[in-house]
Amino acid sequence: MQRVKTWLVVSSLIIGLAIAGTWLTRDDEPTPPTIDGGGRTTDTPRPPTPPKRKIVRTYAGSKSCASCHEQAYGAWRASHHALAEREIDHAQDRVAFVPPSSVRHGTLDSDFREVDKKFEVVTVGADGKRRPHVPQRVIGVAPLYQMVVPGERGRFQVTSLAYDPAKNQWFDVFGDEDRQPHEWGFWAQRGMTWNSMCAACHMTALDKGYDVESDSYSTTWKEMGVGCEACHGPYAEHVAWYQEHSEMQPWPDRPVRTPDTILDTCGSCHARRTELTPAYVPGEKFTDHYRPVMPDEPEIYYPDGQVKEEDYEYVSFVSSRMYTEGVRCIHCHEPHSGKLRLQGNALCLSCHKTKIDPVSHSHHDINGEGGQCMNCHMPLTTYMQRHPRRDHGFTIPDPLLTRESKIPNACNRCHTDKTVDWAIDAVEKWYGPRMERSTRARARKIAQAQEGKAESVEYLIRMVEHEKSPIWRGVAANLLGPWIFDEHVRASFLKWLSNPEPLVRAAAVRAFSFMPMGAKRVEHLLDDVSRLVRIEAAWANRSMLDVTSDTGKELLRHLDVIADQPPGMLQRGMFALERGDPGRARKWIERAIEWDPNSAPLYHALAIVYSKLALPHKAIEVLEKSEQIEPQNPELPYSKGLAHAETGDFDQAIEALERAVALEPRYARAWYNLGLARIEQDDVTNGLADLERAAQADPQNPEYPFAQAQVHMDRFEIGAARDAAKRALEVVPDFEPALRLLRSVQGYPGR
Repeated sequence: MQRVKTWLVVSSLIIGLAIAGTWLTRDDEPTPPTIDGGGRTTDTPRPPTPPKRKIVRTYAGSKSCASCHEQAYGAWRASHHALAEREIDHAQDRVAFVPPSSVRHGTLDSDFREVDKKFEVVTVGADGKRRPHVPQRVIGVAPLYQMVVPGERGRFQVTSLAYDPAKNQWFDVFGDEDRQPHEWGFWAQRGMTWNSMCAACHMTALDKGYDVESDSYSTTWKEMGVGCEACHGPYAEHVAWYQEHSEMQPWPDRPVRTPDTILDTCGSCHARRTELTPAYVPGEKFTDHYRPVMPDEPEIYYPDGQVKEEDYEYVSFVSSRMYTEGVRCIHCHEPHSGKLRLQGNALCLSCHKTKIDPVSHSHHDINGEGGQCMNCHMPLTTYMQRHPRRDHGFTIPDPLLTRESKIPNACNRCHTDKTVDWAIDAVEKWYGPRMERSTRARARKIAQAQEGKAESVEYLIRMVEHEKSPIWRGVAANLLGPWIFDEHVRASFLKWLSNPEPLVRAAAVRAFSFMPMGAKRVEHLLDDVSRLVRIEAAWANRSMLDVTSDTGKELLRHLDVIADQPPGMLQRGMFALERGDPGRARKWIERAIEWDPNSAPLYHALAIVYSKLALPHKAIEVLEKSEQIEPQNPELPYSKGLAHAETGDFDQAIEALERAVALEPRYARAWYNLGLARIEQDDVTNGLADLERAAQADPQNPEYPFAQAQVHMDRFEIGAARDAAKRALEVVPDFEPALRLLRSVQGYPGR
C-alpha cells in the first residue's frame, strides 16, 4: 500500500501549468471550438464517458489448483501473498484487542478493545469526533498489519494504527507526523481509502467500480488476497480441461510465460506507478497498464537511483545492472512462497562466485553484518516505522557522492558514528581508481540536470542512445525535456519518437507537448504499439482529440480510472479546460480542493481556470491561498503576477514577479514576464535587462531574444531589433516570428 504525506508529484501529463492566454505570455491564441451546422459548439459538452470495462474472464479460485499443484499450492498458502488480506478472525486477532490497550499518537489517543465479541478501534474519524470503528478485514501479515474499516458510499478505510504481532503492540505508521482529520493523508480520508490505495494489490481480479458523479464505489473482487490467478490470470477453462482430459493432453490454450512476463506481473503491484487501465492482465506488458514513477523525480529517488520515498522494488530492479545482465525476480525468489531461494551471501555467490571473493572484496568479516553483500548493495530503509525493505537497485556505495550531492551511502548507514570523509578515505584505500565507475558519472550528470545545468545535456543524449537499461534511457529523456528548444536536443527527440523503448518515446511526446505546434509532431503516435505512448500522445493532442477514436477512448478511460484521487480529478479538470469547457473544469478542480485543501498545485490550477473565465481577481485570491501553503514555491508568485497584470495592476504584478525571481533566480519565464511588465510601465531599460536575464537563464528558448527584438522595433531601434532577432535564429534557425521580423526590415536603415 502506498502511504505518503501528500500525493506530491502531479502526473507528468500536467507538468508546467501556467496561466495561459494572458497578455504577458504573448502565446498564440488557443484554437477556438468548432461550430456545427446548428451553430452549437461541438467541443464544449464533455464527451460521453465510455462504459466501464467489465471483467468477463472466468476465475476458478485458488483452491481449484490444490489437487494438481499440491507443492506450489502449499508454498503459496502460507505466503504473504495469500495472506495479503483476510477477514477478521476472532481467535487469531483477539490478542490485539484483549486485554484493552491504548496508544498516544501525535496529539490523539486511541483505544483497542472487544465489546460483545466485536473488536473496536476507538479513534478520531474524518469528522473530528472520537468513536468506535469496527474492523471487517486485516491487511498484511508481518512485521505489521492494519485494519480495514467500512466507510460511506462503498468505501473502506485503512487505519494508520497498525499492530506489531512480534511486540504485541499498537503504533501509528506515520510516527510523529500527527496527521489531522482535515488532511488528505489522515486515515479516514481519501489518502487512506482502501478501494483506491490498497485494494488492487491485496485482492484478486479487483474491479474498483468508482462512479465519478456520485463519488462512490461498488468494488468487487474474485478472491481475497493475492491468489493464484492474480499472477496466472483466469484459469477456469484450464481447470475444466483437466477435469475432462488426461494430464498427458496439455491444455491447448496454455499461455507462454517467460521471466520477463513474470517480471511485469510482479511489477503490477511492486511498483510505484499511475494506472492507465482499470485492471492489469497477467502476461501483458507493464507499460500497457502503468506509467512508472521514474528515478528522475528528485523527491522520490536519489540521483544514483537509490530509493528515497516508498518506491517498492520494480523500478529500482529494472534500473539495476542485475536486470540488464538477464537476472529476473524468479532467479532469486521462489515465486509461490515469495521466499529467497538461498540465504545470505550464498544467494549472491550462486552467480558471482567466479568473479568475487567476498573476503577481499568486502574488507569485512564475512560472518558479520559488514561482510553481507546485501547490506552494501541492497541497503535497508524502514517504512511505516516497523517495515525494513531492501533497495533493489543493487547500487555501489559511494561516499564521494554523499559529499557532493547528499546521496546516502551504505558505509555511513552502518557506521553512523563515522564521518563521510572517513568513509571516502576507506573506499579510496580499498578500491582506488575502480570507484570512477560509469554509475558515479551518471549520478553526477543526473544531479546536474536536476539543477538545470546545461553541461549535462550531451551526456544525457548519449545515455538515451547507449544505456542498456530502459529505465535509465527513460530517465535521461525525461531530464532533457527542458532543453527541447535546443536544436540538437530537438533533433534527438525527433529521432527518439521511433525509439524502440516506450519510456523514451513517451518522454519525447511530453517534450514536444511544450513546444508551439509540438502536438502535431506526435500525432502519428496516437496509433503506437504501446498504450503508455498512445495515452501520452492523446494528452498532448487533447484539445482537438477525436474522443470517439480507440485512443481517445483509452484516454477517457484512464481519466476515469484515476478520477477518485486529487491528481486524477485535477487532470480531468485540465482536460475539460483544454476542450473549451472552463465551467466543468472549475467543478472538477474545486472537488479536488475539497478532497485535499492543503495542496498548492490545486489552487494554482483553479487560478488558471479563473483566468480563462475572465475572473483574475478570483485567480489572485486562490493564488494567495496557495502561497500560504508553499511560500517558497516560485511558481505561485509568478502566476499571481500574471493575474495582477490581467487586472491592470502592474505595480502588484511587478512585486509578485520580483518575488518569484528572488525565490528562483534561474526562473526564465518569470524574468521574461517581469521585463514585459516593466516595459508596460515605461521602464524600458530595466525591462530589457530582465529580458536579457531570461535569455541567460534559458539560452535555448528563442522567445526571449525575440521579445527584445520586438521591444526594439516598437522603439524604431531597427539595428538592435535585427541583432536580437538574429540571436533568436541562432537558437532555432526556423523560428518563424524572427524570420518574419527580419524580412520586414530588409533594407530598412538601422539606428
